[in-house]
Amino acid sequence: MAHIDQVLGPADDTVTFFQPRAMVYVTMLWVTAAVWAVCLGLHILVRLAIGDAPSAGELVTYLEVALVVPVVVAAAILLLAWRRLGWLHSSMHGLDFAATGRKPVHLPWAGVATVALRRWGPFTELVVTPVAEDFATVGDGPGRRPRLRRRAGEVSYLVDVGLMSPGPEVLLAELHRRLPAKV
Repeated sequence: MAHIDQVLGPADDTVTFFQPRAMVYVTMLWVTAAVWAVCLGLHILVRLAIGDAPSAGELVTYLEVALVVPVVVAAAILLLAWRRLGWLHSSMHGLDFAATGRKPVHLPWAGVATVALRRWGPFTELVVTPVAEDFATVGDGPGRRPRLRRRAGEVSYLVDVGLMSPGPEVLLAELHRRLPAKV
C-alpha cells in the first residue's frame, strides 16, 4: 500500500507571491508626490487669491519642498511597513496569505469557495471567500486582524495584490489551477 506522501507528490510545491520593496517605494513616491503637488498648488492659489503673490525665492522653496517631501514620506512609509508587506503562498497544503500589516491566514483548498480580483492597478485586491468562516485559521504574530468583507451572510478575506510579483493575473491563474473542481 502506498504511503500518503507518495500519493500526494512533493511536499515543497509552494508558489510564493510577494510585494517587492522597490515597487512599493516607487508607487508610494508617485502617490505622495501627486498629493503633495496638489496641496502645494492649492496653497499657492489661495495665496494668489488673497493678493499675496509668492516671491521668486519662495517659489524656489516650494519647488525644493515639492521634490524632497515625497521622497522622505515614501521612505518613512516603506520603513514602517518593511517586514509587514503582503504575501501569498500557494501549496498542496492550501492557501496562506497576509495583507500588508495584517495577521496571516491559512485556508485549506477544500475550504476555498471562490477567489476573484477586484479593482485595478496598484489597488487590485484578491477576494478569497471560504466555504465557511471556520475553515480559515488566523495565525499568530504581529499585525492587525485580517481584512474581512461581509456580504449577504458571506465572509471574504481581502488581500492587497496590486503590487505583488509576478502579478495579480498570474496569481489568480495559479489559484484557479489549484482549486478543486466544483461539481
